[in-house]
Amino acid sequence: MIMEGHVEPEQLGAFLMLVRVKEETPEEVAGFVQAVRRHIQLPGNAPIIDIDWSSYAGKRRHLPWFVLSVLLLADNGYKVFMHGLQGRKDERIYTPTALEYLGLPISQSLAEAANTLEHDNFAYLNLDQLCPRLQQLIDLRELLGLRSPVHTVARMLNPFGAPYQMQGIFHPGYLEIHQGAAQILSQPHMAVIKGDGGEIEASPDSPCKLMSVHDNQTRNEEWPALLSSRAVKPKTLEIENIKQLWRGTREDNYGEAAVINTLAISLYTMRKINKREDALNLATEMWISRSKDLL
Repeated sequence: MIMEGHVEPEQLGAFLMLVRVKEETPEEVAGFVQAVRRHIQLPGNAPIIDIDWSSYAGKRRHLPWFVLSVLLLADNGYKVFMHGLQGRKDERIYTPTALEYLGLPISQSLAEAANTLEHDNFAYLNLDQLCPRLQQLIDLRELLGLRSPVHTVARMLNPFGAPYQMQGIFHPGYLEIHQGAAQILSQPHMAVIKGDGGEIEASPDSPCKLMSVHDNQTRNEEWPALLSSRAVKPKTLEIENIKQLWRGTREDNYGEAAVINTLAISLYTMRKINKREDALNLATEMWISRSKDLL
């Protein structure tokens, strides 16, 4: 009813806030996702992709290093579809800003994203193009003053039906909600972490709780920190540092460790590697052998 516009504004606001106050359940999220998917029209040229990667939080403590992890996956032949938000008027760096700075295109439709995926192995699409109605619901945040369950639903959409799904959240309580919803939706493989800022970025200076679903079986584990001490938050976020790190013209122990740690969890989730140590070794090799002229 919400997606089809068959509710009054008062009903919509009350519903969203009541669900928020009580906190959405895995069953509710799964049902919401199923309803939204019925309103997403896939193009006829929809490609077979490997990974669905959501990006709805933005970064404010550290740069969005995970973007380089995604580029490494794409450069090694994995097709990654990323969707997220353009961002609000705050101090965060949102993914579209980082991608535009790096010279990577922002798709304007699912059809364009499908074409880009076919040729470049990576495409990004904003939610307002993926599902305009959901974007309208998220925009109600400024009016209602609270995050709504729509943020959880958007992360779970996986419109192209990728077998591997990466999820990042900020509030630890949502780990089980994402895991449970993925299991109900029969998502073949899904991993969710409390990522830096709420993005899919495994902080290298603190342990990372990894909750996953594989062939309808749940699994919980913890990856220890890669760095021996907590990193100091930079005074300012200089977006050009992302490109410089990739090109090897700048050293950043935290940034490099974040890229490798995030990439390792992705490879591990894709069942390419069965042990954490092996996943980290493979991720490190991929980082060392990266195409530095790609950016």
